[in-house]
Amino acid sequence: MAVGSVTVVQVDNLQGDFSAAERVFLFIGKNAVPDHDNEIIPIDAASDLDEVLAPGESELKTMIAAARSNAASDNFACYALPVGTGTDWKEALYSALDKPLDLDVEAVVLCTPVKTKLEVEACQVAANEVLSRFAKFVCIFAGCAGIDAKTETWAKYLEKVGALVDNVNCDRVVLVPQLHGNNLGVIAGRLCNPAASLADSPMRVATGALVGLGADPVDSAKAPLNMATIKALAALRLSVPQWYAGYPGMFWADHALLAAEGSDFSVYENRRVLDYLARRVRVLAIGKIADRRLNNTPRSIAIHKTFFAEPLREASRDIEVAGVTMPGLIYPPADNAIGIVWNSRTNVSISITARPYECPKTITMYLGLDLSNLN
Repeated sequence: MAVGSVTVVQVDNLQGDFSAAERVFLFIGKNAVPDHDNEIIPIDAASDLDEVLAPGESELKTMIAAARSNAASDNFACYALPVGTGTDWKEALYSALDKPLDLDVEAVVLCTPVKTKLEVEACQVAANEVLSRFAKFVCIFAGCAGIDAKTETWAKYLEKVGALVDNVNCDRVVLVPQLHGNNLGVIAGRLCNPAASLADSPMRVATGALVGLGADPVDSAKAPLNMATIKALAALRLSVPQWYAGYPGMFWADHALLAAEGSDFSVYENRRVLDYLARRVRVLAIGKIADRRLNNTPRSIAIHKTFFAEPLREASRDIEVAGVTMPGLIYPPADNAIGIVWNSRTNVSISITARPYECPKTITMYLGLDLSNLN
């Protein structure tokens, strides 16, 4: 005789939210005192930096203070990792990521200035190591020293910083000259400003002017920093502030990555959007390991094209503010945005394409007179 039985199985269709690393940075540098060296210190908009770090000036505190001011948000959050003299910041970073605290950050801000080309390339090594060991997609923002007003002219300074990036191909590294002493913190904060989306360049004037930038630099001949020098620095693929003649305020140029010429990742917003998507589709792909619902039938392929396109659909959603539409991070995915190809019975390749919106960085205006006689 049969016996009645009911079994309830809860199926996980991987439709939940993702943890967000975006707009959270890890600042690594020297602190005023060694009390907290190699400790991970969470900091938010209300943190007393003298209390959580240490009283007194330090490169770490200077950059975090500048970042917090330019983030202009009560939701600002970051982590500080003080390191002592002689400590390899890369090993400190790996150790921090290896701790039970699941440290999930978008970028690492290296507050101690790099001095050689090898140190710049070591930043790419660190980013690659973080990806291979911890499966975290990060970029490294490194600072280099500003001009020595006692001994250097602007021409000599350009020659010095140019040597740091000559023939360098580091598509996860940004180099920021500390022209005003705290430029690295200022740009980090601007990238955390919620007035701009992840897909926006820090060049975006509508985000507002920079705040708290340090004193205007001059060279050994007392010549001030000018836009000709700014353009020369930008041509070297450095991330620099800029201004517009006759328009009040200081702004920023592109946040350039030290990628090869012609790379898709010459500017940070492209890398940032793709990293945003990579963090999400990776989680979805892990959930599909050995799941026979993903198979080489037309129905399964159609279902999983929709499944893996979900982060793209989420990223493409517009937001309307006071009747003005703010576009999503990317265009809505096209039908061919997801490709699924089976290489064998157990090996499948999934291609995903994201299309960013156009962005006006060079605007040319043409004005003319209409002198025709309308009478």
